[in-house]
Amino acid sequence: MDLITYSPTAADAPRLGARLGDRVADLGALAARAGVALPGDLLALIRAGQPALERARTLLGRVDHQALPPLADVVLRAPLRPGKIVGVGLNYVEHVAESHRTLDTARELPDRPVLFSKPATAVTGPGQPILHNADLTEQLDWECELAVVIGRPAVRVAEADAWRHVFGYSIVNDISARDQRRSGQWFFSKGQDSYAPFGPAVVTADEIPDPQNLGLSLTVNGETKQNSNTRHMLFSIARLIADISSGVTLEAGDVIATGSPSGVGAGQAPPQFLRPGDLVEATIERIGTLTNPVVDAR
Repeated sequence: MDLITYSPTAADAPRLGARLGDRVADLGALAARAGVALPGDLLALIRAGQPALERARTLLGRVDHQALPPLADVVLRAPLRPGKIVGVGLNYVEHVAESHRTLDTARELPDRPVLFSKPATAVTGPGQPILHNADLTEQLDWECELAVVIGRPAVRVAEADAWRHVFGYSIVNDISARDQRRSGQWFFSKGQDSYAPFGPAVVTADEIPDPQNLGLSLTVNGETKQNSNTRHMLFSIARLIADISSGVTLEAGDVIATGSPSGVGAGQAPPQFLRPGDLVEATIERIGTLTNPVVDAR
């Protein structure tokens, strides 16, 4: 299933829905008509576990697709507000090289995942603005990343068992203010408001049997900046879940942003950074495209 959070119009409250091709189904309305109990938002659906997911799948199997409103007519929101976002730095070999060249990081490949966090307040949805505040940064950068959405608590999980804890996949654009790193710490550089565009959907794990072989790309104003594949990750999704959960409990609805390939703005020759008026589009195979404009925050 391709699960979304959407509003029929910008003034309407968010609803739990599903993307069915170019149509959208209102899962709450379908459940009410069928007399079926279903959580009202995606985070609650994830936490409710497999029985709730199966109820949603059954409801969608009965729907007349042609009677549904077009996806283009609704307003997509961020799929959910995670309890935490765990970011992964330097997880593609070519990005390690360009980061060493342009951002003064180590030349050597890391022997363990490089982790940081983004607060939930950084999350913004499809079509929503990325805020450029010139008082804080002149080096606003992009990073297209596969997002792994956790489906059940993970504590000290072995790599072989990691996949049982994955609910699904989405896209995070790991926006970074390169000039706001502080003594090697990335929180303010990575965690400002709007620095985690997220969406457009969460595709359940059963729909993506091999998440380690997905094309991902990013354009700015239609010009391709990043173009790679998740098979080039240095540390696999299973390794990331095992490493993080060795000391930090991953809860249902948490998100792991699994790292960026090369082609970030700081790595361009000369460096290129986002400015108000730019349009950023991050695309991952099977999941879709996450589009966000850059606006002046002042």
